[in-house]
Amino acid sequence: MRNQALSLLLFLLLSVLIMTLSLKAEAQSCKSSGKIKGKKPPKDQCNQGNDSECCEEGKYYNIYKCSPKVSARTKAILTLNGFGPGADGGGPSECDNKYHSDDTPIVALSTGWFNNMKRCLKNVTIYGNGKSVNAMVVDECDSTMGCDKDHDYQPPCDNNIVDASRAVWEALGVPKNDRGYMDIHWSDA
Repeated sequence: MRNQALSLLLFLLLSVLIMTLSLKAEAQSCKSSGKIKGKKPPKDQCNQGNDSECCEEGKYYNIYKCSPKVSARTKAILTLNGFGPGADGGGPSECDNKYHSDDTPIVALSTGWFNNMKRCLKNVTIYGNGKSVNAMVVDECDSTMGCDKDHDYQPPCDNNIVDASRAVWEALGVPKNDRGYMDIHWSDA
């Protein structure tokens, strides 16, 4: 009886150790892939709509080739983005090379979640502010590059960004003055 209890205790301790190590490995599996040095944008070349940040001369920005693992409740930061011509999103969307109305629930995902266009034109479900909304993935929020004309002279995205149109924020019931940055979770629809 004593040997069985000791074996059970050892099994439980080993299980806890394995789970701890796997969680630690998962948390560390998406570290910065390097840095890029910011350049001063040419005059009037960085669109600061929706509180977008412009690159700063000499500042170093992290880049990421990965994003945290996708699950049924993937934690993320919801940001506000314009997808039309002249908006802070820069050029046309990566998935279809078109501009989109901000009245449509659409998103751009960080590079790792965008997954080499594998989520293009597919829906994700975003949960926040006690509500949920389905939105179509139309673009990448580039986590590997930035501070250049192609990226509207904005820094690279963090690796945990869901960059959403105004329609997504409205569907989540977020007041206009509170839009721009919110903790959410999302899943593939």
